[in-house]
Amino acid sequence: MKTLSLTLSGLLLASTALIAPGVAMAQQQDPVPAETPAQDPQTETQVDEIVVLGRYIPEPLRETSEVAAFVTQEDLQRTGDGDAAAALTRVTGLSIVEGRFIYVRGLGERYSSALLNGSPLPSPEPLQRVVPLDLFPSSVLEGVTVQKTYSANYPGEFGGGVIDLQTISAPREAFLTVSTSIGGNTETTGREGLIYYGSRTDFTGFDDGTRDVPGMLAAALATGNRVATGADFTSTEIQAIGRDFINAPLNLVQTQDYMQPNFGIDIAGGRTWDIGSGVDFGVVFVAGYDNSWRTRTGLQQAGRLDIDQLVVQTSYDYVSTENDIGLNFLGGLSLGNEDHQLKWTNLFVRNVTKEARTREGVDFDAPGDGNVRDDYTEWFERNLFTTQLAGTHWLMDGDLELSWRGAYALTERDAPYEKVIRYRLDPDGVYRHDTEAQRNSTSFSELEDEIVSGGADFAWTTALSDYRDLTVRGGIAYSDNTRNAQRRDFRFYAPNGLPLDVQDSRVDYLFSDFNLGPALLELQEITPSGGAAAYDAGLETQAAYLQVEAEIIPLVSVSAGVRYEDATQFVTPRDLFGGALLFQPTQLENAYWLPSATLTWNFAEDLQLRLGASKTIGRPQFRELAPQQYQDPDNDRLFFGNPYLVDTELVNLDARVEWYFARGQYVTGGVFYKDIENPIESSINEQGNLLQQTYLNAPNATLMGFEIDAKKYWEMPDHSWDFVANKRWLVQANYTFTDSEVNVDAGDVVFPLSAAGAPRPASDYIIDGSRMQGQSEHLANLQFGWEDDVARSQATILVTYVSERSSARGRPGEPDLIQEPGVMLDFVYRKDFDWMGRDMGLGIEVRNLLDEGYLEYQELGNRITANAYDLGMSGSISLTTRF
Repeated sequence: MKTLSLTLSGLLLASTALIAPGVAMAQQQDPVPAETPAQDPQTETQVDEIVVLGRYIPEPLRETSEVAAFVTQEDLQRTGDGDAAAALTRVTGLSIVEGRFIYVRGLGERYSSALLNGSPLPSPEPLQRVVPLDLFPSSVLEGVTVQKTYSANYPGEFGGGVIDLQTISAPREAFLTVSTSIGGNTETTGREGLIYYGSRTDFTGFDDGTRDVPGMLAAALATGNRVATGADFTSTEIQAIGRDFINAPLNLVQTQDYMQPNFGIDIAGGRTWDIGSGVDFGVVFVAGYDNSWRTRTGLQQAGRLDIDQLVVQTSYDYVSTENDIGLNFLGGLSLGNEDHQLKWTNLFVRNVTKEARTREGVDFDAPGDGNVRDDYTEWFERNLFTTQLAGTHWLMDGDLELSWRGAYALTERDAPYEKVIRYRLDPDGVYRHDTEAQRNSTSFSELEDEIVSGGADFAWTTALSDYRDLTVRGGIAYSDNTRNAQRRDFRFYAPNGLPLDVQDSRVDYLFSDFNLGPALLELQEITPSGGAAAYDAGLETQAAYLQVEAEIIPLVSVSAGVRYEDATQFVTPRDLFGGALLFQPTQLENAYWLPSATLTWNFAEDLQLRLGASKTIGRPQFRELAPQQYQDPDNDRLFFGNPYLVDTELVNLDARVEWYFARGQYVTGGVFYKDIENPIESSINEQGNLLQQTYLNAPNATLMGFEIDAKKYWEMPDHSWDFVANKRWLVQANYTFTDSEVNVDAGDVVFPLSAAGAPRPASDYIIDGSRMQGQSEHLANLQFGWEDDVARSQATILVTYVSERSSARGRPGEPDLIQEPGVMLDFVYRKDFDWMGRDMGLGIEVRNLLDEGYLEYQELGNRITANAYDLGMSGSISLTTRF
């Protein structure tokens, strides 16, 4: 502890000379007892500690000079959210998209980055380089940091913010918990749904080998030739390969009268041992399994422009049932003493979606009257494995902190036997499959994305005076992200047509071995050539930064730094058959100096002002650059990358006032502004009768807004009703208003995919003054609840509101597609109790009490419902046993 010897009058004089009277009043000492003799004002006084203002400012916010939000383990328990994505929707200015991706201040997931214990993560998603946050169950998390103003120690891809997930560490006290849960949904559980058999072991999240690439097909693919009758394969060979496909258990969609409840189990434990000489050794682990079902019954439409209004082009009623199986395991070891800490953290997450889906309706591009039905059976595996070794060392009596980390992370997405079969409704009212005129396909796709990363940081602290410090931080970082993806497509077609009795066959008989041969059905590979089915991609980043933090005058601190980041990004299409490429490889090589500065002024007791400014970047994602077609199974929409995209550059300005009026209670308010050069926007590309969602760089955009956040606890005065009087009540609310404009001036150009890299007038594709894609004007959260320490219970009502947002640009002359997330009302209850000598915990969760639905539409004269379905209300009960 630092000491300072001076007269009391001298201390007051020095304080007054440095800051305005009354602004820098130190925390008051306890009153001097009446019997203590009064001290002479000129008597020399030993001051053991200088206590600055801000006694109620939470410790994390004392340690950071940036605008940040922290989701603690207590918050995760209160809200009951099952994964990181759901938990982060409670944070001011954040909204969730597709249940997986977080938008910060209305900016899409491409403008934010996700880290795990400070290390970057790869993504198993074809359309995103940002990892979906629903992969991280809340049981493995110690907390989450959301930093909204940039500092040089973070990666430069920072538009909306950075999300740093921290996993749990070895505890000081040994623990072991087992939790089980059961739940359901009003649209799914106990109601009719769709299934297909698959394999005997699907419920485990692993199939029994049924979906492995057939051996004969694998050998044929290894030749590098297209698998079809011709110069490379005989008709007999193709017939044998076709019969090697697994068809019956993967093709037949069935109706099940009763969909089972959701269930899950989690086990967690940890312990730390003193192994001597002041060294501790710790172990922590978390393992979990969950199995859930979701049925969606809805409407999908697509429109086309007819004079001055939209008219329906396709309209389908659809039913989809998904079975989601999740497995996760976290294991961590730690070793250290008071000066040195080592941690080794390993995380494996596997998420499998098994989906049976059917849609029927009108497709005016189809032959005949356009009445068709499509049946889909799909199996998507997403795996994430990451291992990190990290160390922290305190040297020079704690004045120098050295830290380092090295990590390897691998994500994989495998979609074997992705099937779709189309049927035509004949005039006699029977759906028939004619493989000459109608489509069927079987696809095998794989994606592998890995990151090797490392970094080292130092923080050196020295005294500016007896009560103010200077901290110099610096470090280096390296990451190498590589991805390879490919897709192979096949169909069974009838070169000579099919007899009517074969067309009438049930699908498991239709594609049986008996019908596979040159006389009826023949296998044909329809994988597109020219590099449209496979690509390799990479992003190598090297960075270094230097940052200075100091309290330049009492109660005013500054953090300023600069990051140099050099990156090479490439996407190289691969033609699987050795032919010429339709599009040349894309390579972006850029180096940036990224400055940042934040000033924090603790201008009154527990009141502080933060001002921040920075420059950051956003890079195109791999799939956005890859000139290949991809169908999103969530909305049946086709996507196609644009190899002519370039980096986005942002200038960020922030101002925020924070008042922490009591322990854990606060009111904050802030404003923000962003100037965005070359923002990446999604748009609709038309290729004949085929509509694809693609991407382009808009010329410029601006985003501005304000946000407020408040949290208040209170206890009722003496009250005759014990239910009210014995509880600590909580109200927490936040609101964010965001306004954005995409700016198009005369002479501005864009480089759309449809123009093959040639410039086109930007006004043909973007309406000047339109809102940025994905940005909602209004975001609001409300939590109201209570805690009862005597009854060991806790209850919370949670309300989340997100206003409409644009999901994609329309074709030239057409309006945008609009999503309406609406209002979500949830209730969470927790109660601990003792039973048979065990400490137990009961949890009850009810989600979407207002029965809000999902709606995405396009409107011009008429409303075209792009996608709409009922979400239903969900509920679950969990029981935890603590050993």
